[in-house]
Amino acid sequence: MMRHVLAASLALVATVAGNISEPTVDLGYSSYQGYYNTTTGLNIWKGIRYAAPPIHELRWQPPVAPPRNTSHVLPAVDQPPLCPQSGAARTPTVYGFDSSPGDEDCLFLNVYAPPGASDLPVFVWIHGGGYGIFGAVYDPSPLMNANGNGFITVEIQYRLGAFGFLSSAEVHERGTANAGLLDQRFALQWVQQHITKFGGNPKHVTIGGESAGAGSGMLHSLAYGGEESNLFQNIIAASPYLVPIYPYNDPVPTGYYEDFVEKSGCGPSSMAKARYNSSFDCLVAAPTETLQNASGRVSESGLFGTFAFLPVIDGDLIRERPSVQLLSGKISGRRVLVGNNANDGVPLSNPNVVTRAAFDSYLSATFPKFSESDLAWLNLVYDTANSQPTDDSPRFDTLGTSGPTAKNQSEMATGLQQTVFDIYAESTFDCPAQWLAEAFGGPQRQAWKYQFSVTPAYHGADLNAYFSAEALWPSPGFNHAFQKIWGGFIMNDSPVIPLQDATGNQSRAIVPETRHGHLDWPPFHPSAPWQMDLNTTGGTVSPLVVTPNLTYYIRQGDDIVNHFRLSNAYTWEGGRGRRCSFWRAVADRIPL
Repeated sequence: MMRHVLAASLALVATVAGNISEPTVDLGYSSYQGYYNTTTGLNIWKGIRYAAPPIHELRWQPPVAPPRNTSHVLPAVDQPPLCPQSGAARTPTVYGFDSSPGDEDCLFLNVYAPPGASDLPVFVWIHGGGYGIFGAVYDPSPLMNANGNGFITVEIQYRLGAFGFLSSAEVHERGTANAGLLDQRFALQWVQQHITKFGGNPKHVTIGGESAGAGSGMLHSLAYGGEESNLFQNIIAASPYLVPIYPYNDPVPTGYYEDFVEKSGCGPSSMAKARYNSSFDCLVAAPTETLQNASGRVSESGLFGTFAFLPVIDGDLIRERPSVQLLSGKISGRRVLVGNNANDGVPLSNPNVVTRAAFDSYLSATFPKFSESDLAWLNLVYDTANSQPTDDSPRFDTLGTSGPTAKNQSEMATGLQQTVFDIYAESTFDCPAQWLAEAFGGPQRQAWKYQFSVTPAYHGADLNAYFSAEALWPSPGFNHAFQKIWGGFIMNDSPVIPLQDATGNQSRAIVPETRHGHLDWPPFHPSAPWQMDLNTTGGTVSPLVVTPNLTYYIRQGDDIVNHFRLSNAYTWEGGRGRRCSFWRAVADRIPL
């Protein structure tokens, strides 16, 4: 989430006309002209409208088909406008989680496809950002090029913040509470209807995302009670974001709704509301600038790193808490590749907890419905009695398979501050990743699990490995291997890749090898909870200071090599499996 962030033939498929530099596709409702990138060997269309502009009477309503515009060919060469951005609470500006203006008319998608494509697998990318920020701004060309341009990529945008996830009884009655998720699903339906015109196979679709994008993929697997869906077959979930999910009319989302209404000038005491029959009618008619400002202000009002407007249980699209439904195995999709980062607790969790009093206050504020026995159990499983109360110890990454563990040690912090980071990481990303792997790890489906451990491995650091063109970090060899793992899963339904790709052609790389010259990576199953630890070694480690509360180490140099190893996900980091059992046991008090 943090911002640091070959062509098979010159002939175009029948539904894509024009010359090689100006590929044109006729979608029936509109025709779009993209461009050919000579460096990547890809046809690119940016800003294809997949739904009507969701403004005024379409605010907080399910998406509808875009208007017909067949009088002329529309250009599709510029990045579409971002949706209004509603950032995280109390985070420094340098972290990149800030509210900022956007355009409500933002339901567009981008398509990247090799010329001459025919029946290729399709990768649909859903961006992260806490359901409040960012957009379809990532360049998938490096990922595609590393895999011989063997698949098509579609990147989608969806309504964010209050525009996508406003919820209350009134919203439920007059509109829809999960508009942003319905946008995503509408885009997946667009893929089913139109991707053959770009050379894609609608029966071989992988949906993928990081953070809230990965959480979205998880929710689409659970959608409508997990009824089998033909919208996708596979899921890539990088650090799936599972935050408290309430019924649509719960006091928590209702409170955010009422605050939004007041800040929009549509509250009971407002003169603006007097001209309308209800607060909802007032919001529908309000100027977009007013609503954007209100959405940002409300979202930034909570605890450190939180977002106000999130998916809810609406009784239709989302019917149960994810922790419950995943346990029951009511899911759609055939395969999942799911992972977490070693330091996923940074930078969205409170970095100012060093004393025991501050730690206890953090627990009370973060988990207000925990009983005394819940808190005692938490302190037991995280062994807080043996955590040092100050953060003055040397910091270094843990090994995962031997002490010390992430419960109180990382390169980000030590003692109780690290315990806070680990509590946030495990309850929000790591355990949802485990639960998702368990749900797919049965006889009828397949799951592969990994941890991205390359220093600094904070939340979102892995984006650099699969999207950044010519990135020197983590390392060219690692980026190649990671991109081949994802590409293998997208194209071949498995992340098991040839040893040559796993090593990045490095003679000193250390990776588990099978007798057949491939990476030894068994599928995950609860009775055999294999996890691949993806790391590097070598080079020179040097410190980097972002803020006084965010310092970490970067490994640099030409001699960096890949270091992959298999491990037991349940015994990992001093028994993460047991701690995930704790979070599932108390999930109804969070709720997850």
